[in-house]
Amino acid sequence: MNRVTKRTWLMGLFLGILLGGCGLFFFEYLTKGPTWVISPGSPHVYNNGNLGCGTVVDRWGNTLLDLTEGRKYAADAQTRKSTLHWVGDRRGSISAGAVAKYASAMAGYDLVNGVYNSNGLGGVEQLTLSARVQNAALSGMLGRKGTVAVYNYKTGEILCAVTSPTYDPDNVPDIEGDTTGAYTGVYLNRFLQSSYPPGSIYKIVTCAAALDCIPDIESRTFTCNGKYAYGKEAITCESAHGSCDIKRALAVSCNCAFAQIAELVGRKNMQKYVSQFQITERLSFDGVTTSAGKYDISDTGAASFAWSCIGQHTDLVNPCRFMTFMGQIAGGGVAAEPYLVAQVQSGGETTYRAQTSYTDRIMSEALANKMKNYLRNNVEVTYGSWKFPGLTVCGKSGTAELGENQISNAMFAGFCTDEKYPLAFVCVVENGGYGAATCIPILSTVLSECKAVLDSE
Repeated sequence: MNRVTKRTWLMGLFLGILLGGCGLFFFEYLTKGPTWVISPGSPHVYNNGNLGCGTVVDRWGNTLLDLTEGRKYAADAQTRKSTLHWVGDRRGSISAGAVAKYASAMAGYDLVNGVYNSNGLGGVEQLTLSARVQNAALSGMLGRKGTVAVYNYKTGEILCAVTSPTYDPDNVPDIEGDTTGAYTGVYLNRFLQSSYPPGSIYKIVTCAAALDCIPDIESRTFTCNGKYAYGKEAITCESAHGSCDIKRALAVSCNCAFAQIAELVGRKNMQKYVSQFQITERLSFDGVTTSAGKYDISDTGAASFAWSCIGQHTDLVNPCRFMTFMGQIAGGGVAAEPYLVAQVQSGGETTYRAQTSYTDRIMSEALANKMKNYLRNNVEVTYGSWKFPGLTVCGKSGTAELGENQISNAMFAGFCTDEKYPLAFVCVVENGGYGAATCIPILSTVLSECKAVLDSE
């Protein structure tokens, strides 16, 4: 009798362990099944760390990457190069995290059927990018390093985000053996993963801070004789601008005037507004996160603080974040957050569709409108509105000095205020020299292409 009892207890124990194990597995499957399927080692959805199934197309349905039979890129070499940093390479050296984020939606996965798209063909992922605009941006870069990006600040769609240098994945150059430096940083998505000294585009930040915290700032004038001294140190301009109010100081990009404006704003306020405007914070979308910016004025003297308000010192900005900042000004203090993936269809179903989400409000609508007026004035009196045909462009150039006898980075950031063309943009050309001279020809072409795309939709 004792033996029967013991056996019964043992059987009950084993059964309890079995049922407990099954319950635990079921719980884990319910809560972690999607994670298991799209883990980097999953053969169903990945290839060398990038998406391994389905087809990726641009906003018009042009094929950028076909994974139904191997890994086939676009038929056009320029498109292959201009979109490489979003669809990834064959070896996994360039990560396509935003595309791979929706791997389970591409593979066709649910809790009942698992990976139900068993033919391995996967779904169709449509990006917001326009291959047409990407190609125009890459052509405009002329092989120089940097990035050009444009997004719709009302919807969040990224129409263009080109990184250079790049290469044709169907004709891979000898990158490791290159001694010219032409491919330095080629695996980096500069739009997402780089942070740059901003130069004078940072005066937008300082100007907005001054307009918000100094009640009589617009009635004040500032004198520029080409140099503004701080003891043995000095803030310098390339020429003497004479007497400037803050609006003209922004239009002519007067360093000396902005040094004096920085004194009025003060250190605590600059730190406050940099934080409020969020320009140093990382930005995340579609499973990718940008690099952070930097604004550090700890232990700085008066001259270094002034340079920090002019976009030099140790300032850094990420292109994606600064583009979004431009969108927030254009949007009256708030804008749509950028995104890359519009939708995914698999097995005849729409398994993912993007929804517009919005940023925090970073400034009042009144301040944003004032900044729009100032930035439009820049284009009208300094750069030439005729350079952007059919568009009402507002913006600011920057020439970011790098030191050590390096040629400055060329920068330009801004937005369009046209109801039909709500576009915010940023352009960075490394060692490109003067911001306006280098970036405006690129942006003029790219924005015209964006306009044509929106007109056709």
